[in-house]
Order: sequence, then C-alpha cells, then structure tokens
Amino acid sequence: MTVKQGWAGRFFEDFEIGDVYRHPLGRTVTETDNTWFTLLTMNTNQMHFNTEYAAKSEFGRPLVVSTLTLAIAVGQSVTDLTQNAFANLGWDDIKLPHPVFAGDTLYSESLVLEKRESASRPHAGVVTVRTRTLNQHGAEVCSFKRTFFVYRRGAEQLEGIFPVAQAPLALENEA
Repeated sequence: MTVKQGWAGRFFEDFEIGDVYRHPLGRTVTETDNTWFTLLTMNTNQMHFNTEYAAKSEFGRPLVVSTLTLAIAVGQSVTDLTQNAFANLGWDDIKLPHPVFAGDTLYSESLVLEKRESASRPHAGVVTVRTRTLNQHGAEVCSFKRTFFVYRRGAEQLEGIFPVAQAPLALENEA
C-alpha cells in the first residue's frame, strides 16, 4: 500500500507576484449563520437579526453581518493561501461595497501583490495578497489586502505533525 500525501497547501516558494487563485469552495450564507454570528460576536445592531426593524431600512430585510462576510472570505482563501501560514500580520483596506443577504452565495479569489523573505525568520517569508469576494451575481461584496507569514517548504516546524499510528491502516482482506 502506498501513502499518498493530501494537499499540503502552498509554501513561500510557491507564491509568485501576479498569480491569481480562485478559491474552490462557494458558500451560501443562511439566516441561521447570520443570527449565530451576531450572538457569538455580541453584535447588537438589529439590522442583522430583527426582520421588522430591517424592513424599515432601505434594504427592506436583514443584512448579513459584515464581519461574517469577511470571515467567510478569509476562510475560503485558506486552502490556497494560508494552509502553511503561522501568523497574519495585517488586514488593510477592507471594503464592503455591496450588501450581503441570507441566501447569497459567496466566492473569493486572491491576487498575489508582494512577497519577501523574512529577515528574522529564515524558515518563512512574508506574502501580501488582495482578496475579493463576489456574490452569485458577480457583484463584489468584500475586498481587502492581507499580509501573512508563511513557512518555506521543508521548515522543521512542519515536521512530525501527523502522529504515528499504533496499528497500521490495512484493507479489510489484509486485516
């Protein structure tokens, strides 16, 4: 039996300025997501959870909490950008140009803007990207610039993470 490595994510060496990553998973935001997020973050603005209150606004219905939109965008990018990151250094220029509502499906993509070797951490580098999030109609609902530390390929910090099994994995007819 051959062990095949799963997707290990990108390392510092894999990023090239100008590369665009279309993150593979779309995410439909539900009313429950929005309500739970408002409770979790203690956001008491009724625009996010009171249908009667929101009906009187120019939008006519509750808005998805903007920090939930941002959190989904960041989460969508992890598989392509920060699977091997160990620290975010900053989020800048966050924009929310279009409202998000329950039922919208979000998609994100990122453009590599900068990369540099770390002067203090030889096992890592610093990458800056611009991420934007689109709804199902192609309207941009969120964008931001993000800078993070990411490990180099072969960094010793990544060695030995997967535990050694007490018993080998075998096919049923081999057991």
